[in-house]
Amino acid sequence: MHAILRSLTLVFLLILSPALAQDAEPPRPADATPAGPSAPAALESPRATMDTFLRTMERYREAGALSTQRVEVVEKLRTTMDLSSAGKDAAEVVGVRLLAVLNRIGRVNPWDLPDAGAASARGLTEFRFFPDPSEPEHRRLVENGAEGEIVLVRGDRGAWRFSAETLADVDHLYKSVEHLDVVYGIDERQMSVPLWIRSLMPAELRQREALGLELWQWVGLLSIVFLGVIIDYIVQFALRSMTATRLRRNGGEIDTELLRRAVRPFGLFAGALTALVLMRLLGLPPLAQQIVFTAARLVLMVAGVLAAFRVVDVATDLFAKRATTTDTKIDDLLVPLVRRALKIFVFAVGLVYIAESLSIEILPLLTGLGIGGLAVAFAAKDTIENFFGSIAVIFDRPFEVGHWVVIGDTEGTVEELGFRSTRIRTFYNSLVTVPNASLVRATVDNYGRRKYRRYKSELGLAYDTPPEKIDAFCEGIRELIRQHPYTRKDYYHVYFTGYGASSLNVLLYLFFETPDWSVELRERHRLLTDILRLAEKLGVEFAYPTQTLYLKRGEASPGPDAPDFAESDDRERESVLVGRRLARSVTRGASWRSEIPGPVEFRGADPIEEDPDSDSQVEQRSAGA
Repeated sequence: MHAILRSLTLVFLLILSPALAQDAEPPRPADATPAGPSAPAALESPRATMDTFLRTMERYREAGALSTQRVEVVEKLRTTMDLSSAGKDAAEVVGVRLLAVLNRIGRVNPWDLPDAGAASARGLTEFRFFPDPSEPEHRRLVENGAEGEIVLVRGDRGAWRFSAETLADVDHLYKSVEHLDVVYGIDERQMSVPLWIRSLMPAELRQREALGLELWQWVGLLSIVFLGVIIDYIVQFALRSMTATRLRRNGGEIDTELLRRAVRPFGLFAGALTALVLMRLLGLPPLAQQIVFTAARLVLMVAGVLAAFRVVDVATDLFAKRATTTDTKIDDLLVPLVRRALKIFVFAVGLVYIAESLSIEILPLLTGLGIGGLAVAFAAKDTIENFFGSIAVIFDRPFEVGHWVVIGDTEGTVEELGFRSTRIRTFYNSLVTVPNASLVRATVDNYGRRKYRRYKSELGLAYDTPPEKIDAFCEGIRELIRQHPYTRKDYYHVYFTGYGASSLNVLLYLFFETPDWSVELRERHRLLTDILRLAEKLGVEFAYPTQTLYLKRGEASPGPDAPDFAESDDRERESVLVGRRLARSVTRGASWRSEIPGPVEFRGADPIEEDPDSDSQVEQRSAGA
């Protein structure tokens, strides 16, 4: 029995041995760094981070304020700090003040801090460097009123940095120890202009605070804002004066309000830039510096974008004026497109810098846009189609700005060609927007490309007008067409074409060679009024719809020239003979009896020998006919 129990116990232990072995393993730290890229050697432990910080601050002291080396040093300094709450602009301020605290502690030996192996073995996620009760210097500082902590924490990929809480409290910690002597290193006022300026201020302005800022910093902020406003007005006044002087020299007109709006962004940009530079001299605490710098950068970027818009407007206006002097109209279409493209580019660049000033990460945003690019493409299908439609219109050139076009049911003058649509001003002054994508498939009737503008009319003459006056009237109109400057000289028709219900109809068919409709109307007016004057001089009357009622009282006696239709059994034959005889008498002197005329040729007046009488005599004889 005992043998069986021992056997069962052995089997049970064998089954549980893997679990027991697993439980026997030392527990892994809960915050152990997962497999993947490790921390850089300069930040792999509290020892490495402290050493990197001290070496970087030594280089910061040696580098010039405006040198490229200073920029590289500050960037290196940022890697040793968790600036998620303070902002990246606070690296210099908190770095110098943190070094000032360390210099009052005494010589800091990084080798006393745990290295990567020791931190991993002890499972450390944060290391409190100050205050350390085991260090006499630390106890001395605490006894002298030092309030605050210096803590290093491990972040992503195991990199150790000074904690965000340490950086947020470093200004308070520095003020609590600044009255103590520097034990090691140099005075921080020799490394920082803001701290040097602060040392020159009266104690009353340094010791009293309001909303986390010392009184001298409030005075400095107000002075900088006031100086920025002065710079703003000076720049605006200078630009207005120079622009007005240049316009007067060129004989241009000055719109004071328009000029004021044009130069306003430049003054605002100069004022904001001045304020942004000078605010660095105040040594503001991290949170206040982040707020003030963000606001100044935002104003600077917005003013810069507006100023760039004004520059684009001025440049494109110059190109637009030059475009009006060229024969081609393609540049008239390109100038508005280039204006919009440049403004979109300026807006995009300004948006990137504004996002950066607000500490918005651009890379994740762009990555998200790349992931959603397909959905955006589908959603913007019509917009993309309209954009390529505008490109097709530019290269195909079915119309140009200022042309009179008919597109479907829309008729008017092309006013603007945009990326998405074309704007047409109708003749009743409404603005119609036509998508560019529809222009690729639409039938465009471009009246603006006409070389000639046709005019056709029927002139109705009174039925009692003699044939000779009709001939004179038609030839007079032809001569008017040949004389007028805007009429087509190689093709026109003026003929007696039919008998109307109440008039003898004369066809007036000609073309005007004019650049636009307004000139056509003016020249048509001139020609028609000259035709009226011609009719008045010839004594030709225009007919209007009438009805004549004849009352017959008896047999009318035949006229003296009436043909005598004798009584005959063949009256039909007699009538034919009479008609032929009279027709021959009518055409007896016609020139075409001897020579058949050829095709109609449009040239100057036929070489008919002029009557020696003067024009006044001809007019008098025509009026008395």
